[in-house]
This record gives sequence, structure tokens and C-alpha cells, in this order.
Amino acid sequence: QLQLEESGGGSVQPGGSLKLSCAGSGFTFADYAIGWFRQAPGKEREGVACISSLDGSIYYGDSVQGRFAISRDNAENTVYLHMHSLIPEDTAVYYCAASTYSNARGDPHHYAYWGQGTQVTVSS
Repeated sequence: QLQLEESGGGSVQPGGSLKLSCAGSGFTFADYAIGWFRQAPGKEREGVACISSLDGSIYYGDSVQGRFAISRDNAENTVYLHMHSLIPEDTAVYYCAASTYSNARGDPHHYAYWGQGTQVTVSS
């Protein structure tokens, strides 16, 4: 059974940093593109970052470009999202998702498998 589990969320002040982890199990992790998405109350789910399965190519959403960094460790079946210079607008539930499209980028419709999400709150 394919499972994804996010961790690392929490509360942080503006300008701070957090590292989210997405641990996969029950599937060949290296064969899947992994994406991070977020959803704030009353807003649509937004693609934050994605890392491909084949060549490690990376996509970032415009709102996080230059502040967030995604990486993957296939030996540990884990993808990380390093978030820096956080702003209140980054407050959301963050989800990781897996896709059989090698380079699924930020379209949530390309992702069939989702974790339960982890809350990130940026507030002073």
C-alpha cells in the first residue's frame, strides 16, 4: 500500500525557516515524481515544488522561487522541502504527493497519491 507521510510543520515567525519531510513507503520511491503542494483556507491547492523521478529536474511555484528548495534522498525514501524567508502568506497545510509522470511539475491533477498534510503557520 503506497503511503506518504509529511512531518516538520509548525509555527515560525516571519523571516524564519522550516524543513518539511515526506517519507514514502509501499512503493519504489525512485520511480515517482514527488511534489509539495499547499492549501490555505478558502484558497485552491497550489503547487509549491516538484522533483522528477528521472533526472532530478525541479519545478518551483512563482511565489516560493528563491526561498524554498526541494531535494530527494531515494535511499531514505524521503523528499525534503527547505523553506526560508517565510512570510505570513506561506501559512497553509502542506501536502506531499507522488506521481507516475516523471516530471509532473505543479499540476495537482498529475498526482494520484497524497499524504495527510502538515500545518505551517507563519506569524509574529
